[in-house]
Amino acid sequence: MPNVNVFDMAGQVVGEIALSEELFAAEINQPVLHAVVRAYLVNQRQGTQSTKTRSEVSGGGKKPWKQKGSGRARQGSTRSPQWTHGGIALGPKPRTFHVSVNKKVKRVALKSALSAKCADREIIVVDGLKAAEYKTRPMVEMLSAVGAGKKPLVILPEVDKVLIKSFANIPGVKTVQANNLNVYDILNHTQLVISKPAVAVIEEVYGA
Repeated sequence: MPNVNVFDMAGQVVGEIALSEELFAAEINQPVLHAVVRAYLVNQRQGTQSTKTRSEVSGGGKKPWKQKGSGRARQGSTRSPQWTHGGIALGPKPRTFHVSVNKKVKRVALKSALSAKCADREIIVVDGLKAAEYKTRPMVEMLSAVGAGKKPLVILPEVDKVLIKSFANIPGVKTVQANNLNVYDILNHTQLVISKPAVAVIEEVYGA
């Protein structure tokens, strides 16, 4: 069972906490991590590109000339694809790029991501992480005191608007609730700065 130090907001070690072996010392499954991160990134695509077909382009209601006798090719509309200002043939339309991932696979990937961070000693637990007012400077000083890098992920036990706003102006820092973790955020940030109460939430939500 891995043990990590618990810091206060001044950067002093105030204790030690034992992390769940199931979540923080699991076997790291690289193929599953790759599959889940790829699915997450693909699912961010909006698929909003769109072109107009001949039925969607304005105009073209009148037949350009009579069907027979003009010597020209028969035409039914000036908005056919071969005409200037006509519709686009076989152009892109909005589509979904969604890739579904099995829940069990997501759970394995999350355990692998947390275990990788723990193995690399990139988990920092902070006791009493709180803010009395909307101030960014105390949060910057706290991150510096506990040794967080330039791109930490701050994990809170619940929504705390004061804390979230206080961290919001710090470049590279992202806050997330313990019950809403995803593999991409964990791997994309240098350290996990976890509020001590959030550790219990993580173990309760994802440990089953």
